[in-house]
Order: sequence, then C-alpha cells, then structure tokens
Amino acid sequence: MQNFLDTIILDNPVRDYLILIGVLLFVTFIKRYLSKIVAALLFKLVKRWSPLIEQKSFVELLLKPLEFFFLLVTFMFTIDRFKFPKVLNINVYGKASLQHVTDTLLELALTMSIIWIVLRLIDFIALVLEKKADQTPDMTDNQFVIFFRDFFKAIIFIMGAIAFIRILFGVALVEKIIAGLGIGAAALALAAKESIENLIGSFIIFFDKPFRVGDSVKVDSFQGSVEKIGLRSTRIRTLEKTFVTVPNKKMVDSILDNLSLRTQQRVNMKLELSGDTPPNSIMAILKDIRAILSGNKKVLEGFTVNLHDFNKDTVLIQVIFNTYIIDGQQYAALREEVNLAIMQALDKEGIKLPGSSTNVVLHNAS
Repeated sequence: MQNFLDTIILDNPVRDYLILIGVLLFVTFIKRYLSKIVAALLFKLVKRWSPLIEQKSFVELLLKPLEFFFLLVTFMFTIDRFKFPKVLNINVYGKASLQHVTDTLLELALTMSIIWIVLRLIDFIALVLEKKADQTPDMTDNQFVIFFRDFFKAIIFIMGAIAFIRILFGVALVEKIIAGLGIGAAALALAAKESIENLIGSFIIFFDKPFRVGDSVKVDSFQGSVEKIGLRSTRIRTLEKTFVTVPNKKMVDSILDNLSLRTQQRVNMKLELSGDTPPNSIMAILKDIRAILSGNKKVLEGFTVNLHDFNKDTVLIQVIFNTYIIDGQQYAALREEVNLAIMQALDKEGIKLPGSSTNVVLHNAS
C-alpha cells in the first residue's frame, strides 16, 4: 500500500492526488454550509445599517459567489504542492508554456470571483437603500439608488478589466495604457464627449431635481410620464404609450415643462357669433356665461368674459378662466360641463348652434 501511495504519476506521488481529491470533495460537501456561516457573520456586521433586511436576503446574494470562491481557493492552495508535469509543460503559443497558461487562468478565475462578491455586496447595499427609499412617497429616491448601483458596478467592471489586462499582459502594458491615456486624453475626451455630457446631465437631474420619476413632463415635441432616469438617458412613456429615450443632456439643456408641478390649469375659449347678432343678445349671453362661471366651485375667481372683437361678419366673445383641477379626466369633465352650460345659454337666448343657419362657432383652447 505504501509503495502504491509513493508511485509517481506525472511527476507527483499518488498520495498527493488522493489528498487533492479528498480535500476538494470535503470542501464541495461543506462549501454551502461554510458560505452560509461566513455570510451570516458578515450580516451581523452590517445588520445595524439594514434593520429592514432579513438575513435570508443577504445570504442568498452572497451564497453562490462565496461557494465558488472557497472551492477555488481550496483548489489553489492544494494544487500549490504539486509539481507541474514536465511532459505537459509545452509551449502553447510563443514563449508561453502550458504551466503559465494554467496559472493565468487560475488568477483570472480568482479575480472574477472577487469581482462577483463585490458586485453582490453592491446589490445588497442598493437593497438596503431601496427599503429605506420605499418608506418615502418620492419615487426619485428609488431611482437614485438604481442610478448609483449601476454607476458603481460600471466602476467595478472597469477595475476588473484593468486587473484582467494586468494578469494577461503584465504590468508593463497597463503602464503603457495609462501613459497612452495621458497622451491621448484630449482625443478620448472628444470621442466620449456626448457620453460624458449625458453622464453629467444625469448628476444634474438627480441633484437639481427639475423633474422626478413619475412626473408628467413636456420636452420639445415629447410629452409623457418619466419612468426611468438612467446613466445616459431618461425614459418617457408618451401619451400615445410609446417609450421614448431622451439623452440626459437634452433633458437638461432643453426648455422642459414639468406639468406635474403646475398648481392650476387655464382654459381659453372663444365664441364666434354671427355679425348680425343683436347687441341685447350679446349682452345677455355675456351675463349668462359670467353667471355659469361664478356658480361653478371648480372655477377660480378672476375669470374673463368679454366682447373681444367684432367686424362685419363675426362677433368674438372671449372666455378665460383657471381651475385648480390638474387630473386630466377631471379637467376634461369640467370643460365639458362648462361647454354644455354655455350651449344651453345660447339656446335660451335664441342663438342657434352651427347648422343650416349657422350663426355661432365655439373654439376651445387650453
């Protein structure tokens, strides 16, 4: 038995292979429990910052990356006592040997596992902040959390890419890249000008808050509800229910009308009567319209009802009033109510609606 354990296979004794297999099997069986224990210990450290988060949520986020990390580290520590077989140490490409390739792959895997754990920690921090943001009615806080979660993840990905380049090509290439970035900074900034402007625009939106998630806005020819504010653009659900993506730079630089922040809505209506309408009828209809508006509690004081203009063909009556109603359906119902009341007043005064003997035309404009 001792002779069998000392048998050399690929420059290593059988004993070392059995130890490697045994350790890996052992860690494979306990990695889940070990990961849960480590995650539970980490949760105790951050529990005071996350009283609303259950331990289960934290463990579920870190379980998979921790299992991969423990298994990989165990394999690396165990395989370290092995001698790389000379018969397998061939040149794969140029001066790169198979041993160098396997060492590089292990370094890449370890780096990837660390990045995976950091990304899950960022997700957990975002989850904590989202729970706190849910306690406020302002949806911007929730979007703010998503924005910075994506922002920090992007930074981690960039750092991971630099680490991968260092492992694959060495420190010298990283230094050359950094030096090249210093030399070509102006060209890089020029090429990424739009992206940088949009990123800056997103920060301006979050800190200056010209609008929030859920607000109804009008920018250029687009009008709709803001559904998401991202790193590069803002997503708007239009009145036609299409999904429009507007660059953040445009949202900041353009004249933006935040319809959700208005306190009143204005109605501008014009009655176009025939030029031969009797003056007494005109005076009567003016009085009737003023009475209609005065008797409506949804119409604010300070309305205007006057004979705006006239010529040989038409007499123009102008009706302007404000209302505190902002909701679209209620606003439309108010306009319908006022319009029907005016039509009844016109009928009472004997002024016929448009038809074969048309002598009145109604124009409504908000």
